[in-house]
Amino acid sequence: HRSDVRPEGATQAESDANFDIIAERLGEVQAASGLKLLWGTANLFTPRRYMNGAATNPDPAVFARAAASVKKCLEVTHRLGGENYVLWGGREGYQSILNTNVRLELDNLARFLSMVAEHKHKVGFRGPLLLEPKPREPMAHQYDYDAATVLGFLRQYGLQDEFALNLEANHGTLAGHTGEHETAMAAAFGKLGSIDANRNEAAMLGWDTDMFPNDVGLATYIMDVVLKQGGLAPGGLNFDAKVRRESTDVEDLFIGHINGMDTYARGLRNAARMQAEGTMGALVDERYAGYERTALGRQIVGGRTSLEELAALVADEPEPQQRSAKVELYESIFLATMQE
Repeated sequence: HRSDVRPEGATQAESDANFDIIAERLGEVQAASGLKLLWGTANLFTPRRYMNGAATNPDPAVFARAAASVKKCLEVTHRLGGENYVLWGGREGYQSILNTNVRLELDNLARFLSMVAEHKHKVGFRGPLLLEPKPREPMAHQYDYDAATVLGFLRQYGLQDEFALNLEANHGTLAGHTGEHETAMAAAFGKLGSIDANRNEAAMLGWDTDMFPNDVGLATYIMDVVLKQGGLAPGGLNFDAKVRRESTDVEDLFIGHINGMDTYARGLRNAARMQAEGTMGALVDERYAGYERTALGRQIVGGRTSLEELAALVADEPEPQQRSAKVELYESIFLATMQE
């Protein structure tokens, strides 16, 4: 995780040489332990040079330095058998709109990502490239605000076939959404690539708390989506979480990870049970059945009608029958699944 596993050199070449030494050792540890690398990523946010952005920096020299860092980290990830490569734009945004050329920064970010995709193919890395949305922190406003924003950005610049998303429930909360919302948005467009499993108390605190996951309901929903899309591979669950500052014993770190793993294991079992039972899925299908069972619905879905035709159709029709959303019923079924 991050190119800062190696000491920073006086030059990029020196930093790369240091990285090679560390990568060799990492490879030895992987071989001895049997552990695999889920994903690699470069640190484009902590070094001072990136305080005004990496790919969105107003200085081309910083842009070039960021490109060199990602190039090397992608190559090392490939060398170590990494399954994915993640880019998180913690500095890709702005503090003040007054000194910012938004269009140039977004265009440059797209150019940067295009170069990453090009280099991926050049070196033969076959894993997905993943973008991780986050609305703010450390920047006041970050361009990869949430899943929907990133998906729109990728489509705007023709990059939708090269990238998927690495989602963090904690970041979804910061964006004013939920982890469930972000998961649903990504999966709806086939872009749920991997998950950083954690939680947040942003509703109370307003900042990135990176707490170990213990919300079985959230885990159940996420794993339900994962099962529906046939799995998460080559992505996975990464515990991007920390013990609290007051938790000072070594065992606290183990307990946090164990609780997180148990939470998602329970979520997976709940999701599998819910899908096998089938009631929830059947209710959702029935709610939208009109788009399959009626001629009108099929015309709308098939794009075979127009505003004029629809206006003429409903001109003399009575008000459509009101249908309950049955939210409480869905919640009851969902909760019953978790209690079994």
